Amino acid sequence: MRQENNDRSGQLVLILLVTAAACLALYLLPDELFGFRIKKMDMLSDLRIRGEGDDDGDDSLALSDSALMRRDSLGLSHADSLRVVLRDSIYRTTLAELRGDTLRATIEDYSVGHTGLRRFFAALNGIPTLGRPVRVAFLGDSFIEGDILTADFRNRMQERFGGRGVGFVPVASQVEQFRPTIRQRSKGWTTRSILSDRKHKYLLSCLLFDAAADAPTITFQTTDYFPRLSRVGTLKFIYTHNTSTEIRWICNEGRDTIAARLPETDGVAQYVARGTFTDGRLIFTRAGGLQALGIALEDDRGVVVDNFALRGNSGLPLEGLDGDGCRALQRLRPYDLIVLQYGLNVAAERTKDYGFYRDRMVEIIRRVREGFPGADILLLGVSDRSKVVGGERHTMASVKALRRAQREAAMQSGAAFWDVFEAMGGDDSMVNYVKRNWAAKDYTHLSFQGGRELAYALFDALILEKELYDKLEKTPH
Repeated sequence: MRQENNDRSGQLVLILLVTAAACLALYLLPDELFGFRIKKMDMLSDLRIRGEGDDDGDDSLALSDSALMRRDSLGLSHADSLRVVLRDSIYRTTLAELRGDTLRATIEDYSVGHTGLRRFFAALNGIPTLGRPVRVAFLGDSFIEGDILTADFRNRMQERFGGRGVGFVPVASQVEQFRPTIRQRSKGWTTRSILSDRKHKYLLSCLLFDAAADAPTITFQTTDYFPRLSRVGTLKFIYTHNTSTEIRWICNEGRDTIAARLPETDGVAQYVARGTFTDGRLIFTRAGGLQALGIALEDDRGVVVDNFALRGNSGLPLEGLDGDGCRALQRLRPYDLIVLQYGLNVAAERTKDYGFYRDRMVEIIRRVREGFPGADILLLGVSDRSKVVGGERHTMASVKALRRAQREAAMQSGAAFWDVFEAMGGDDSMVNYVKRNWAAKDYTHLSFQGGRELAYALFDALILEKELYDKLEKTPH
């Protein structure tokens, strides 16, 4: 029976390959043949983006072909184009088989050959021998602050692939009082933000902390919000400048004490302690000139998800990230996936054209790739947001326009895209979220319950995409 199934699978693959080859051949026919004008067959006509003059809804922006649309710009040969088209054909067939009816929004991979998340999936598959954790950096605005959405996403990833700990925690935070995944306090630090001070060299957190006193401190305690957060095997202090600072770590209710002198540096560095940690107090002396990013609570294997939320960030300030510093951070803390979640601070009621934002996001994606060459990029679309129209709440028109621009940015960048608006349920979904207490009464921000719903949807979408990718890699083509 197993042999029969294998034979049928092989026949299906062969049929798909032959069909795709025939379609490509028809597409590549000349405009005239033997004096007759030829109407080309375009199997992707329903997937192409129409011109600005066409009345085209957001739903028409479907997953586009990665080879035929971009062959000329990428310099692909016909043979290479054929291989990619075959891969696309298998991808779409498999997606139809596996998706089912429960997943509203799937990952839209606009890379050539659906390889936009290749490094991330390869890292997940290689966890047993990787020798380090798989790292995800989640960059966003107030939509994810307090670990909303990212806490549940982290938990699902760690349940599936292993790992412990909350990951990166900045020295200080506006939301430290209501973040349930870590308890933290700090004293004796001056905060610098990329939103108000562009003169300094910022990394992913877009925050820097200067020691403002001779004995600044950082205090933390793990929580049991999720079981995998309660204790970790590695504690790290991450900093960007130091001359003569001495550090004393009092951990685990005073039972363990670590004292050391931090190495001098004028670039990104970290000090690492290994053991078992549930709480700690970091005391710094001779700290003049010390500039820090934060601490990291994690294990040396499994998955780490770092939350880099910054209230008020539109995403555009990422243009000011320090390239050399980012590359140094990538060497120190290799990221396999960087998620960009922005839009709440961009959508404006009177703005209808977000071409300016699309173009700048294309450049930002390029800069992030240069700064983190080992990481894949996943761009999230803006969430639903509603306003009162005729006495009732409905989706802001600008949300749809911004969503389109974000998807176009992913297309032009060859990046992966996930449609948060669609995952929420589409038009007027924020109204339903508020009714269920999944979002705040401002009809903009998620509650932790709403964050959990989207976190699960994103996790499911990524796992489906991974299954598709793994199947493609195993299929002869």
